[in-house]
Amino acid sequence: MISPQLTPQELAAAQQETNQSLTIAEKNLASTRGKKLNAAQSDLASKIRGFLKDAREAAQTGDWSHARSLSKKAQVLSEELASSL
Repeated sequence: MISPQLTPQELAAAQQETNQSLTIAEKNLASTRGKKLNAAQSDLASKIRGFLKDAREAAQTGDWSHARSLSKKAQVLSEELASSL
């Protein structure tokens, strides 16, 4: 997959947004520890973990555009999960 070329400013913004979304998603996911999750919540937590893993892998390969997109999905789902607890 060819990732779009980002300007230095876009790259810095993508890195910052990725890191922010990862932090929020991880914090929300951590808030579920020790709680009994129903099937839908467990499925959501699993999806979040998958997005987090994929976002980190994309970041490691320098694909910050993809990493930002994946981390944002993880963040949105984690907020949904946290609000359902």
